[in-house]
Amino acid sequence: MSANPFLNATTAERAALIETRIAAALAPVQSIEVRDDSAQHAGHAGAEAGGHFTVTIVAAVFAGKARVARHRLVYDALADAMQRGIHALAITAYTPEEFALLSR
Repeated sequence: MSANPFLNATTAERAALIETRIAAALAPVQSIEVRDDSAQHAGHAGAEAGGHFTVTIVAAVFAGKARVARHRLVYDALADAMQRGIHALAITAYTPEEFALLSR
């Protein structure tokens, strides 16, 4: 029996697990949006290996970090899922200040 909860999860369950793991790893998180893009990639090579997701995260932990460092924090939070359960992950990561500027 595998300890990886992503393997047999539905895409909705995977999205919820992604949100939970990111929130725990990057706390405090102002907001997280997880979108399942898997249907757009049906039939594409590798799509059976896991879902395609887009995440938008607003968290203070991103302050002072370059895009690559921000993405690394997200990938670290989802390490085992990236191996089995998530085939592709698009990340948009903002600090609360950056996100507030977008709203103007």
